[in-house]
Amino acid sequence: MRRLILAAAVIAAPAAAQTREAWQPPTLTTTRYDEDWSNLANAPGGETRWTEPFKYIPLDANVYLTTGIEIRARSESYRSPSWGAERDDGYLWLRTMPYADLHAGPMRAFVQPIAAYAIGVAPAAGPIDQTRIDMMQAFADVRLGPVTLRAGRQMLSLGSERLIGTRYGPNVPLAFDGFRALATIGPARVSLIAVRPVTPGPASFDDRRAKTRSLTGIYAAFPGIDLYHLDYRNHAARYAGQIGRERRHSLGARLHGSRHDWRWNIEAVAQFGRFGGQHSRAWTIAVEGGKSWPAAPLAPEATLRLNVVSGDRTAGDRTLGAFNALFPKGKYFGELSPIGPSNIVSANPHVGLSLGNGLSAGFSAMVYWRYAAADGVYAIPGNLIRPAGGSSARFIGKEMEATVAWQATPELELSASLSAFAAGRFLRDTGAARTIGMLCLESNFRF
Repeated sequence: MRRLILAAAVIAAPAAAQTREAWQPPTLTTTRYDEDWSNLANAPGGETRWTEPFKYIPLDANVYLTTGIEIRARSESYRSPSWGAERDDGYLWLRTMPYADLHAGPMRAFVQPIAAYAIGVAPAAGPIDQTRIDMMQAFADVRLGPVTLRAGRQMLSLGSERLIGTRYGPNVPLAFDGFRALATIGPARVSLIAVRPVTPGPASFDDRRAKTRSLTGIYAAFPGIDLYHLDYRNHAARYAGQIGRERRHSLGARLHGSRHDWRWNIEAVAQFGRFGGQHSRAWTIAVEGGKSWPAAPLAPEATLRLNVVSGDRTAGDRTLGAFNALFPKGKYFGELSPIGPSNIVSANPHVGLSLGNGLSAGFSAMVYWRYAAADGVYAIPGNLIRPAGGSSARFIGKEMEATVAWQATPELELSASLSAFAAGRFLRDTGAARTIGMLCLESNFRF
């Protein structure tokens, strides 16, 4: 039992809800189950939003149902993907995710199916492109005073989603099967989880929990600081062509907050464990700071992100230095993210503007270097996509991205992005090195 309690993994419970009037809705989330619509029971009569009857449906004393849906269409068109190693490509992602959330006193049941299809993916749709019709989330929980016990399939989001994310950007989000306990201890929210990731299958109703991978740990969220320990196991891990058993411990801390118009988010993680017959020693630190000027024209906000992620500095030394990002968010560095968070140093300035009438725009730049010259470049899932190849160059490349979004109604958002990734010296030394271009168009209807 003690092992199971320490075995749990990860989600930062949301900060304490701000005081709001009964008629004000909560902020919509990607997981949906953290939205609390119970205040509508005390909402005044009269004019209501057309979605309100779906959000609080009283069934009996202390029993109510919340429903909602997401319908998303996303088109991605690529020029010179993989820096020219693959042909130009374009495809359409379609998904819908309705949900029903039943509350009966201290008990609860949450169900969210998914229908996700891809059109035009070459040579064939993969597990993040298409799962057809399946169950995205299905769990039950019970509240016992300050403790909630939960079992079933659920999406998880840890802090800034550097290690555990919902993979919301791609067409098929990531879910986990397992157990979770959430407790409120004074000002802290503690989450204990023992789960396995769900692997989407190509047909309907064939998604299954992974047999070789598991994740356990503890995540504690205090005001302004999060502390966590994750224990990841993979019986069929791969690094640079090698296959072996991996056990990876991640000890992390995150400092975050805001003051006046400034905000900050600093996260550091140390990893240790074993892979095959090797020891693993890896780490990362990410620093993010930003400032907004709400009274200025266009209400600009500026953000600077800096990331340093370890790589394998010496091949064959029986110590693996490549960082394992576990289950990170799908669009890690932006809409176009051909490389992932391992063996990398990156800088990412961003400027956002509010254009009025629901319109907003953003402009980002990204610059990437290799941390270790003996290691290569990895994709977001952690697979090696460009080995070192004898190149001593560290500069991977630079990227520019522009986005525009229109919140047409409270439920409908339309957005577009244009991105370009120009290859640096390392990519030119080791293979294809054309500039990647991507155009993305998306419509997302949620309530």
